[in-house]
Amino acid sequence: MSANGLEVFDKTVQITNIWLNEIMDGLGPDRKLAWHALGAVLRTLRDRLPADLAANLGAELPLLIRGAYYDQYQPSNLPNRDRSVEEFLNPIAEGLKIGRQVDAGDATKLVFKALAHHIDLGQSAKVRGALPKEVQALWPDSVGA
Repeated sequence: MSANGLEVFDKTVQITNIWLNEIMDGLGPDRKLAWHALGAVLRTLRDRLPADLAANLGAELPLLIRGAYYDQYQPSNLPNRDRSVEEFLNPIAEGLKIGRQVDAGDATKLVFKALAHHIDLGQSAKVRGALPKEVQALWPDSVGA
């Protein structure tokens, strides 16, 4: 029996908690902070991808995480052409101003690691390849990284 009345809701909550637990392994036991980090990094990533690739990535995300990913999405303004790692990390740092201080680069690496662990390997390679070289360096070389 479903706790929420629909199995799809139970499943997306369960999967989202798995992602958050992986992020909390690096950030510490703060679920709210992990959620903010996940959303800030995903939205920043999304806004730097071509619209087709952003949509393909979104389709691979669990339902609840997909909602955070598409929050405030404006595909007509994309992709953002920032090239440096600092430009990439600035909006993430802004999104992480809630709660205790966390390094935006560390948060990004943790979210990228969760992405690489949970999405299709080919899709992961396409997303990573679409990023500037400096930002690609934040992506794990392998799932176990």
